[in-house]
Amino acid sequence: MTLKLDGLIPATVLPMTSGGEIDEPALRQFTRWISGQGPVALAINADTGEGPHLTHAEKVRVLEIVGEETDLPLIAGIAGPFTAQAVQQANDYKAAGASALLCFPIAAYLSSPLDPAIPLDYHRRIAEVGLPLILFQLQPALGGVNFEVETLRRLIDIDGVIAMKEASFDARRYLDTFRMVEQTEKYRRGEFTYLTGNDNFILESFILGCTGALIGFGSIMVREQADMIAAWQAGRIDEAQALGRRVQRLADVVFAAPVADYRVRLKEGLKMLGVLEDTSVRPPLIPLGVPEREELRAVLSEVGLLAEVAA
Repeated sequence: MTLKLDGLIPATVLPMTSGGEIDEPALRQFTRWISGQGPVALAINADTGEGPHLTHAEKVRVLEIVGEETDLPLIAGIAGPFTAQAVQQANDYKAAGASALLCFPIAAYLSSPLDPAIPLDYHRRIAEVGLPLILFQLQPALGGVNFEVETLRRLIDIDGVIAMKEASFDARRYLDTFRMVEQTEKYRRGEFTYLTGNDNFILESFILGCTGALIGFGSIMVREQADMIAAWQAGRIDEAQALGRRVQRLADVVFAAPVADYRVRLKEGLKMLGVLEDTSVRPPLIPLGVPEREELRAVLSEVGLLAEVAA
C-alpha cells in the first residue's frame, strides 16, 4: 500500500466520559471534525489517544469507530509488549481497518546497551502481517528510547518499513538521525518518509529535513498546522513562518513540563474551542488544575483561536 505521509498526521485524542470510559458519540463527532481540517492521515491509539491505558479490545473498537467516520488512512499505534502479542495485535488492527502501524518502543528495549537483534526481530515479525510499518524514536520522558543510529539504519532496511517518526524532542539528535536517513537507499528512491514527532519545534523540523508531522499537537490548531505545512511545501516561507510562530506558541504551553500532561491540556483546549464537551482522562491520569486552565485559555486567546470561535 502506498501512503501519502507528506503533511499533517494528528495523533488524535480520545474523548472519554467522566467515568473514564470511551465516549463513542463524542469520538465520532471529533473524528468528523478533525478529518475536515486538512490532515493527510490520522494516528489512532497513540500516546495522545491514551493508547497505553486502553485494553486491546478497546483499541480495536476505537479503530472501527474512527474508520466508520472518515476515509483518511488510519495509522494504528502498536506496543507489544512481546512479539507474539504484537503480531496478534497487528492482525486485529489490520482486520479493523488500519492502513499502517506505528511501532512503539517496548520495555524489552530498555537494557543498555540494547542488542540490535531485539528490535530487529520484533519489527520483522510485525512487518510480516503485511501492513506498512512506521518506526518510532520516542523520548524517554514519555516511556520511549533513543536508538543508536546504526540500529535505526538496520530497521529502515526491513521490508515493509516505510517511515520513521522521530520524537526525541532533541534537535541535535533529530538532525543527526536525518543525515543517516537521507543516505539510505529507500530514502533516495522516494520509498521512505521522515516524520517529525517533535511538538517542541514543529516548523523547524521541516527546515531540518522532514516532510510530514505525526504529532499529538496535531489534535488542536489543526487547520493552522496543515496550512503551515502547505505553505512551506509551496515555498511561501513568510506565510509558513507566521503560522509557525502562532502554532509553536500554543504548542510550548501544551507540551510544558510535566510533558505527560499534554493529553489533558489538549482536551481542555479543545473544550474551550467548543470541539469537546468533556475533558476526562482515564485514571491514573488526572485533570488539569485551575491555574493551568487559565494560562491555556489566555494563550488560546493570544494566538487568535478563541476569537475565531466567537466569530
